[in-house]
Amino acid sequence: MADPRRRGRRWAYGPYTGGPDPLAPPYDIRSAMDEIGRDVMEGSSPRQALQELLRRGIDGRRGLDDLTRRIWERRRELQRDNRIDGTLQEVRELLQRALDAERETLGNDGSDDARFREMQLDALPSDTGGAVRELGSYDWRSSDAREAYEEIRDLLGRELLDQRFQGMKQALEGATPQDVERINEMLDDLNDLLDHHARGEDTTERFAEFMRRHGEHFPENPQNTGELVDALAARAAAARRMLNSMSPEQRAELAELAQQAFGDPRLAQSLARLDAQLQGLRPGEDWTGDGNFRGDNPMGLGEATRVLEELGRLDTLAEQLSQSYPGARMEDVDLDALAEALGPEAAADARTLAELERELHRQDLFRRAPDGSLLLSPKALRTLGQSVLRDVADRVAARQGQRETRRAGAAGEATGATRPWEFGDTQAWSVPRTLLNAQLRRAGGDDRVLDVADVEVVETEQRTRAAVALLVDTSWSMVAEGRWVPMKRTALALHQLISTRFRGDDLSLVTFGRHAQTVELGELVGMEGVYMQGTNLHHALLLARERLARQPDATPVVLVVTDGEPTAHLERDGEAYFDYPPSPHTIRATVDGLDRLIGMDARFTFFVLGDDPGLAAFMDRLARRAGGRVVNPDLDGLGAEVVADYLRKRRG
Repeated sequence: MADPRRRGRRWAYGPYTGGPDPLAPPYDIRSAMDEIGRDVMEGSSPRQALQELLRRGIDGRRGLDDLTRRIWERRRELQRDNRIDGTLQEVRELLQRALDAERETLGNDGSDDARFREMQLDALPSDTGGAVRELGSYDWRSSDAREAYEEIRDLLGRELLDQRFQGMKQALEGATPQDVERINEMLDDLNDLLDHHARGEDTTERFAEFMRRHGEHFPENPQNTGELVDALAARAAAARRMLNSMSPEQRAELAELAQQAFGDPRLAQSLARLDAQLQGLRPGEDWTGDGNFRGDNPMGLGEATRVLEELGRLDTLAEQLSQSYPGARMEDVDLDALAEALGPEAAADARTLAELERELHRQDLFRRAPDGSLLLSPKALRTLGQSVLRDVADRVAARQGQRETRRAGAAGEATGATRPWEFGDTQAWSVPRTLLNAQLRRAGGDDRVLDVADVEVVETEQRTRAAVALLVDTSWSMVAEGRWVPMKRTALALHQLISTRFRGDDLSLVTFGRHAQTVELGELVGMEGVYMQGTNLHHALLLARERLARQPDATPVVLVVTDGEPTAHLERDGEAYFDYPPSPHTIRATVDGLDRLIGMDARFTFFVLGDDPGLAAFMDRLARRAGGRVVNPDLDGLGAEVVADYLRKRRG
């Protein structure tokens, strides 16, 4: 809104110049379809082409490959920088501090009791867990030693609980015996709730009562027992994976120490029962994996478990981003988890890819085949055809100085004569005749600038319909020599031109390798190259004659695209005969098929790919026999040559 204090000023509006247009769509559907179409024409299935587009990204957006790479980098970073024996290391340091303080106190005491106590300390088990257990009944003389030992028990209890309950480590710092008792009560109630849930009982009331009494320990705020199990099982599975990452000696040491948590073995027993119940309720969680940590940063049990949880989320994200499982969709990607792992920009890129995939499906650019696979829809083929035809038209215009396809849809050719406009006429106005009539009328005293009676239109003659057969070589050499995609683009461009601007014409697409077949455009675009020798132009000419014979009122046009001499022909029994070098029988059969089309007054053009002199000489003989012509285009210009030749023949 304009500032009211500036009402007298003039304002100028222009293009936005502050960077990318903030109102522009985040993706270009046409560009996406061009990329998908290119991959399909190179032999990918539409599903593979869509996945490849999502992997690469589009319009500057990072694709799935880049996002997945960053996920694995984050995973390697966590494993490379950390190790999981932080709690064991801290316990050892506290134990050593307690023993040093106690020995110092005993050393200053010359009594026999002090010597006896020193012998007790010397006889402690060598492993940390056994030493902490033996010291459970020791009467400490040093207050510093007693404090360090109690800190061991407190640390173990808080770490064990922090593995399974978020925020418990901080909440229980300096826990009193009453706090420990309440925790044991919570675990008993929790195990009882899960026991009833596992038996299939309705636990709605039990869950509500449990949350009323112990809800402060569950910041996730689960709404029912199932959600509570989901939250606990994920952490418990991560805790199991953390244990699996330890050496057998470390696991044994930790199990021994767990019995001393808070000086009460009930905690370890309740947690073991809880883990067993959660594994039974959620067997699909990863209970057997490990973290394979190898860094220098020691982590406590709770911190290590959280890192294992993060690794689990990263693994899930990597699977979602892979899109390799049946029925995978970009909507499966957890954007919140992705933003937490890689930042909001990564989530924005994934969201854009999901919107692109959804829009491609919404616009019906794919259709589902009976076998469940994806195919390009007719709309997608039209979109691809428009793009290819634009490129071809640009080449035609550049070569001839005009864009022939822009005037290709008129009803007929101008005769040079004009006539008065009649209601229903769609011909172009003759501007000079119309203006002259208006001037003559005004000279007679009529002051109207223009009247409908002044209008004259250009006379035209109806064009002749054309029945076009495009015969394309699909032998293996077309694939091996990089001619596969240009051939398909040519068919797309010609099909788009005829279907949109010459709707009265008929186009047949005939492929020929060892055998020939008449195909639809979608079949040709999605056709994969197959290693099979044979160039059966004879069979293709027979199919073309059969199709053109159904259009007796149309001018037959035959366009042949090939890169090899005929090396196969169709026998009477329908089998293909192959021989190389070309057999005289194959040559005679091919010429016979050509002569049958010549008898229909067909107009021929042979587009010869490559620089094989033998092929060029053979096609030149065929062209002279048929009164046609031979064109030797480069691959980039193939489509333009075919379209221009079609337009030339159509104009006679």
